[in-house]
Amino acid sequence: MENSIVIPITCEDDIVLGRKMGREFSERLGFSTLSKTRVITAVSELARNIYRYAEDGWIKLEVVQSSHKKGLRITAVDKGPGIRNIREALTVGYSSSGSLGAGLPGTKKMMDEFKIDSSPDLGTQVIAVKWVNTI
Repeated sequence: MENSIVIPITCEDDIVLGRKMGREFSERLGFSTLSKTRVITAVSELARNIYRYAEDGWIKLEVVQSSHKKGLRITAVDKGPGIRNIREALTVGYSSSGSLGAGLPGTKKMMDEFKIDSSPDLGTQVIAVKWVNTI
C-alpha cells in the first residue's frame, strides 16, 4: 500500500470509499480501535461535507511522521461556496443546512490536530492529523 491516496469526492459512493481507505490506513498504522473509529468518522464527515456543500472536491490520506511519532493526515479540499463564519461553523449545533451541526466540531474534537481555511466562493481546506498512540 502506498503512503498516500487522493480520493475524488463527487458522489455518495466516494464517501464509502473514503471510509474504507481510512480504515485500511488506520489498521496499517496500528491505531487502537477507538482511534480507528475516530479516523473513519472524520474522513466520513469531511467527505460528506464536500459532497453536500461543494459537490466536488477531494480527500487525501497521507502517512506522516514527526520526531518519534507517526500518524495519518487527512486533507479535505473543495471549491465550493466556502464557509462564511468558521468560528460559528465549529460550534456544536450550528448548521447552515438544517443538519445536526456536529460534523466539523466533532471532527476537530476527535483529531489531534485540526486546521481549517475557507474563503467565500473559493472553497475550503481542512487538514486534520491523528497520531498513533493518542486517544
